[in-house]
Amino acid sequence: MSTYALKPVGIFYEHPEWFKPLFVELEKRNIPYVRINAAAHQFNPSESELPYSLVINRMSSSAYLRDHVQGIFHTTNYLAHVESLGVPVINGVHAQTIETSKSKQLTLFSRLGLPFPGTRVVNHISQILPAALSLKFPILVKVNIGGSGAGIVRFDTARGLEEALANNQINLGIDHTALVQEFIPAKDGHIVRVETLDGKFFYSIKVYTTGENFNLCPAEICQVPDPNDTQACIVDAAKKGIRVEAYQPPAEIIEQVESLVKAVKMDVGGIEYLIGNDGQHYYYDINALSNFVADAVNILGFDPYKKFVDYIEHRLALAYRSDKIYAV
Repeated sequence: MSTYALKPVGIFYEHPEWFKPLFVELEKRNIPYVRINAAAHQFNPSESELPYSLVINRMSSSAYLRDHVQGIFHTTNYLAHVESLGVPVINGVHAQTIETSKSKQLTLFSRLGLPFPGTRVVNHISQILPAALSLKFPILVKVNIGGSGAGIVRFDTARGLEEALANNQINLGIDHTALVQEFIPAKDGHIVRVETLDGKFFYSIKVYTTGENFNLCPAEICQVPDPNDTQACIVDAAKKGIRVEAYQPPAEIIEQVESLVKAVKMDVGGIEYLIGNDGQHYYYDINALSNFVADAVNILGFDPYKKFVDYIEHRLALAYRSDKIYAV
């Protein structure tokens, strides 16, 4: 493989474990990169040049569970700065904005005519009960900025919700915004995650829920993950004994997912949906932080990190060409 000259790739991230396979593959190909700590970072708004040929955004909405809440809002500001200087970004500011707002995701589903669970968006505790009463129970109360299934509570009855409200047991999250959403049981006990790369279908998996302790939504039971659990993620389901299998979605789903990815301007990431008992599919999450499924070679038959780095090399080639800078 080529050794890239001049500026390295900047990888903006905060989770200590998730991206080791990416680093390994970059090193195998002699692609220089710099690890940028999104949890403790600064930038100069007056600078006119950056030391990176390309910036890869790997910031997670679940960072607040690891005491890195400051990184979530800072990331959007930094990416806007990076893009203003003409540096290409994988998963830029638009994708990051959608990633960090379930409300914006649902508005996008609606604009594209895609099905999703009945939902109300609220910004005050006083609005939760009236919002729930306009929907069908069971309902879920979700924080707008979540990740790893955190900040989700299920209520089967209005009385149970009233008691939780009276006891101050509901948290609206770090942006004081929450979704009140109809709970839809997953038919056959699984959801589907469709991964995309470069705007196209990459692969998809079925993940079978246990209803016990896996943070997956909509799910029968959603618990806040342990901040020290490096596997608190849907793609690590196989490591936790959750059944995961490769799956080829219908052409209609692939077309819809690719239209979503285009609208989000997401270079790499996952879309999640489930099939309800009514036979209808419902979209419920856009995840611009693509942690590829664990044990991918056995599940998928290939290593997605290799293809992801192929894409990074492609983006580097485009950046060098546009600046008349060449790989050597």
